[in-house]
Amino acid sequence: MANLYSQAEADRLAFWSAQAHKLDWHKPFTQTLDWSQAPVAKWFADGEINACFNALDRHVLAGHGDRVALLFEGEPGDTKTYTYSDLLVETKRAANALLNLGINAGDRVAIYMPMIPETVIAILACARIGAVHSVVFGGFSADSLRSRIDDAQAKLVITADGGYRKGKAHALKEAVDHALSAENCPTIENVLVVKRTGTEVVWNPKDIWWHEALAEASAEHVAVGFDAEHPLFILYTSGTTGKPKGILHTTGGYLTGASYTHKTVFDLKPETDVYWCTADVGWITGHTYVIYGPLANGATQVIYEGTPDSPTFERWWQIIEKYKVSIFYTAPTAIRTFMKLGKEIIEGKDLSSLRILGSVGEPINPEAWQWYHDVIGNSRCEIVDTWWQTETGSIMISPVPGAFKTKPGSAQRALPGIKVGIVDENGRAVEVSTAGSVAGYLTIDEPWPSMLRGVWGDHDRFVETYWSKFTGKYFAGDGARFDEDGDIWLLGRIDDVIKVSGHRLSTAEIESALVEHHWVAEAAVVGAKDEITEQAVVAFVILRQDEIADAPDEESIGKILRAWVTEKIGAIARPRQIMVVTELPKTRSGKIMRRLLRDVAEGRPVGDVTTLADSSVMTAINDKLSLGAND
Repeated sequence: MANLYSQAEADRLAFWSAQAHKLDWHKPFTQTLDWSQAPVAKWFADGEINACFNALDRHVLAGHGDRVALLFEGEPGDTKTYTYSDLLVETKRAANALLNLGINAGDRVAIYMPMIPETVIAILACARIGAVHSVVFGGFSADSLRSRIDDAQAKLVITADGGYRKGKAHALKEAVDHALSAENCPTIENVLVVKRTGTEVVWNPKDIWWHEALAEASAEHVAVGFDAEHPLFILYTSGTTGKPKGILHTTGGYLTGASYTHKTVFDLKPETDVYWCTADVGWITGHTYVIYGPLANGATQVIYEGTPDSPTFERWWQIIEKYKVSIFYTAPTAIRTFMKLGKEIIEGKDLSSLRILGSVGEPINPEAWQWYHDVIGNSRCEIVDTWWQTETGSIMISPVPGAFKTKPGSAQRALPGIKVGIVDENGRAVEVSTAGSVAGYLTIDEPWPSMLRGVWGDHDRFVETYWSKFTGKYFAGDGARFDEDGDIWLLGRIDDVIKVSGHRLSTAEIESALVEHHWVAEAAVVGAKDEITEQAVVAFVILRQDEIADAPDEESIGKILRAWVTEKIGAIARPRQIMVVTELPKTRSGKIMRRLLRDVAEGRPVGDVTTLADSSVMTAINDKLSLGAND
């Protein structure tokens, strides 16, 4: 591994060119990077490549068609195995089915699915024909789905009648029907529906069964190359304004970053490893480390439909034992949940196949790291604590197995080929010599292949959000510090984005949803520390006096508004607590001081209130708060 670091240090562009050349190109590139239109990069731009071909065809052509690609475990206990040859045949049929429906290169396809093999096939079929997929997490509401479809102007939705979650069938098509009702989403021409649960669904003129469409499609399809900068997918992520951002990733650079980091960080040995990333494909981790990275590298992997507690909290460990998983990648939220339950959950389970344990989504606290290492890894597995974002496309900072001695809670070093820094408010570098007590802002200082190419339809927002704070540097939105060894410790978000179980949620988006309710005049949302989910949503609302004459008591109001947020955004955004207040803490200029609300929500003494227009507001709120209400 030291060789990779030295190669990247000696000639960064030659290093990235070498990583890209490990993929199969329909037309070789001659220029590695064009940064002339910064901050929009062009990587390998004169080359042509097909992401699906690299995920499937090339392994079959190399004689690895019989290698298992997917080991599917459904929540009810049903299973299915796909070899690379199996997956290629199904993906070719799906690609032809999309073409038969008039989907062509550049068209956008919304995917709203459970974690089943058809979801992987649908994503790869889009990539195969050059259609741009936009996956929406199946836990998001109909309104959230509608807004993303409209922003991307998608022509097709691929969904399922439902999926299994927490022991029962969870409806999906119903939400699609609601999203497309009345005059909504006029760009949608068809809805492809996978039959998963057998749940009865309403059938509309635009609806087509997935299995019928594939049965009528040819199993022959030749993948053609697309420009390296051809859009591959749009993935929406919360920002500091109410409207989610459509993060755009293109093909050649993204696939280079995905395959390189997956192989390097997890020390993948495709002939022998069984890999399992527990992320849903509705998030970037599922895109990069369930779909594109593992398949481009010819890995054998597990995909699981359900949650870690169905039917019991032993399920994940049973799956690891059953399939002899050797590489396991999950979120600190899950680790903390299991830690709270105790090591009894793995008693009697054979986890000896594990050799690499990964962590993703948020900084992992040292106590959880140690428990993961000692209990799950039996003190013998390497732990890779990874930092990256939807926008970065692939892992930026992580230990590399065997390269350095790992530290509980530290993501440690930027990967070879990645250059990061920590700066103060004025953009001055925070040096390692000032380590320990000095925190700063994490930046990425040089372009990298899997970087986002923009915000869909909003170039100005792309520049303002990521490139305006520090000249010439990508600002990640996270705080960080160096320790005395130069290792990096991530400190979490510094803006108005909350991370719940590793998923980014916009405070503005949740506030907007609350104010849409006719009871609510004003709302302020903060993230409060939570020992399981890292942060929990806590909302403070002012009610409209003209609307609440017949409203129920405050506890009932909280329950109703929590359900309202769930309906508008999804269960992931449901506030842990909603507190009804008469005023919000504001400065004389009218700015809400969320810092003070965060103090209250986390049970700390309230900080400096001298800048408030009325300091008694915080006294009233602090006196009223009772943590645990609305749970």
